[in-house]
Amino acid sequence: MSQFMINMLFVAGSFAIYTWIAIWARAKSTREFYIAGGEVHPVMNGMATAADWLSAASFISVAGLISVGYVNSSFILGWTGGYVLLATLLAPYLRRFGKYTVPDFVGSRYDSKTARLVAVVCLIMISLTYVIGQMTGAGVAFARFLEVSSTMGLIISAVVVFFYAVLGGMKGVTYTQVAQYIVLILAFTIPAIYLSLQMTGHFLPQVGFVGDVAGTSEPLLHKLNAVVRDLGFQDYTADVENKWNMFLFTLTLMVGTAGLPHVIIRFFTVPKISDARWSAGWALVFIALFYTTAPPLAGMARLNLLDAIYPGETSEGSLVYAERPEWFEKWEHTGLLTFEDKNNDGRIQYYNDKNVEFNETTAVERGWEGNELTINNDILVLALPEIGNMPGWIVGLMAAGGIAAALSTASGLLLAISSAVSHDLIKNTLYPHISDKAEMLAARISMVGAILIATWLGINPPGFAAQTVALAFGMAASSIFPTLMMGIFFKRINAKGAVAGMSIGALFTICYIFMYLGWFFIPGTNTFPNTPEFWIMGISPLSIGCIGALINFIVAISVSYATEEPSEEIQKMVESVRYP
Repeated sequence: MSQFMINMLFVAGSFAIYTWIAIWARAKSTREFYIAGGEVHPVMNGMATAADWLSAASFISVAGLISVGYVNSSFILGWTGGYVLLATLLAPYLRRFGKYTVPDFVGSRYDSKTARLVAVVCLIMISLTYVIGQMTGAGVAFARFLEVSSTMGLIISAVVVFFYAVLGGMKGVTYTQVAQYIVLILAFTIPAIYLSLQMTGHFLPQVGFVGDVAGTSEPLLHKLNAVVRDLGFQDYTADVENKWNMFLFTLTLMVGTAGLPHVIIRFFTVPKISDARWSAGWALVFIALFYTTAPPLAGMARLNLLDAIYPGETSEGSLVYAERPEWFEKWEHTGLLTFEDKNNDGRIQYYNDKNVEFNETTAVERGWEGNELTINNDILVLALPEIGNMPGWIVGLMAAGGIAAALSTASGLLLAISSAVSHDLIKNTLYPHISDKAEMLAARISMVGAILIATWLGINPPGFAAQTVALAFGMAASSIFPTLMMGIFFKRINAKGAVAGMSIGALFTICYIFMYLGWFFIPGTNTFPNTPEFWIMGISPLSIGCIGALINFIVAISVSYATEEPSEEIQKMVESVRYP
């Protein structure tokens, strides 16, 4: 059977499972559509939460980021730490409050339609920005494994999401995400185990990563450092120079993760308050299984890739382009891997030509005239089974896993948008007397609209598509997280303070990002170059979200104390949420 047919079987089979689950778990009421009836078991909810979080960015990009080395460990530290914040500071209290959405909590806690509307605007901006990457990721996976255009891949993804999200609502999405987690975790860990056995002889990648290369007494990390150093790259285990910015970036990812609306609403779906804590705990277990596998997979995959390009010593000569393997040709067609023979020797030179000292000495001695191979780190995971000569069924499983990761997060984001529009904007603001049946219809129409917009943005990504991390996490950190925290733990915060804090915190964060990445992300409109010497106090645009959160806290507290206290009823309600 051809590899294409194997890929089709895995992808089509997973789609059939998702569709069957959607029909079985279709929502029949607004409560089931918004919070799955509040009846999801903590273990199932933890698995669904993990799938909601482990997006295309995590599945496809995290290993590529970490393959560079310790310098990018902030991503795992920040994202995992965000769930600790959720489990300890938000999840049980939000569940006790008993609302359907994040804006619903904000509007009720602060007794303000204005606060609710600001929260809706923030939620839609965060979710729409974040969903672009998910839809694009699904398109890339389809384009490579099913040999269709990325546009057609996006359309197929949208149709699949339409069936199980519009029909099933939160109930359908929840149980579909359980299936998607199983698919994506198998697709991620099985190739890692296979590669670990190949390279180190250890079954567990986490053990092989700190073990020796198979048949030698040389530690794997020692060999990886030696190989990348001999090509002018920084050591895999090299320390981070700007620890201040690394700390702020990690903190931004933590509070940003804890403020992502599509993740927060998952904790509204369990039966009891204690179940919310257990859900967060199980989510950490399922996420940890993924994130503890990512570093060894990244390091081994990078070494495996370099071994494929340099079959012997790096100084002895590299792969002849005319003899390149089949996987190389296939990925060239996607544009994510490109070759340019700069010295016309017919061989592939891959090294760090940005390293001036290496370029002027070692590269000259070897007759290299510049790096000839451009590799998008996003292919590191998806191409791994082919580079490692793994069985065809693992390639098919990888295809299904990459698509599952993109669709699971996309459906959660789209549901968050739909709920905000139908429940918070229509039901609780514009038409408060709308019937449940009409609200359900509005929710499904909102979901269709969100899917159409997300698909269009995926096919025609705006200029800021590459900056989704900065914008989505910065917005979530500076607007949603502080407002929820103060709403739970500080009964003196009133509506005026909450609105001012959200508005100014988010505005500050967006403006700081625009200053370095371009106003409204239009190329060439940035006020300052995006380089460390121009960053204010050494803070990069990616790290500014935690500063925006601090400003939110300061402004909200100051405005609240300068104005009237919340009503006694609101203050008692806040106390009742905090204490059993």
